[in-house]
Amino acid sequence: MEIKDLQANQGKVDLVVEVVELKEARTFEKFGKSGKVCNAVVKDATGSVTLTLWNDDVDKVTQGARLHIKNGWCSEYRDEKQVSSGKFGEIEILEASAGGQQPGEMLTNSPEIMAGQPLPGDEEEKPLDVEEMVE
Repeated sequence: MEIKDLQANQGKVDLVVEVVELKEARTFEKFGKSGKVCNAVVKDATGSVTLTLWNDDVDKVTQGARLHIKNGWCSEYRDEKQVSSGKFGEIEILEASAGGQQPGEMLTNSPEIMAGQPLPGDEEEKPLDVEEMVE
């Protein structure tokens, strides 16, 4: 499915999109429970649409990320379409940032790093022994 094909009040939305803009998250309280909500602008080759992120999804999604919205929901607010995961859908992160590496993120295929083993040169330096130096 593509963004151009979205219809208001449509379920079973299946989209692969890129996050273009991430708005500021806000908290709310409803029925005695607190939650978090955030809007994002997402795009594909056919257009862009607002994606509403709820609770845990707010913290998972970053600007530039590629997402797969599975079994989502399309609604309409002020004559503009919006998509969300809805009650039964999910948002899968395909790539953390389509533009490349996140700040501070190290990309590697090194078995040592992936296993948490020290690399050559990472050994702790032994303290100098004055007696060894005199000999």
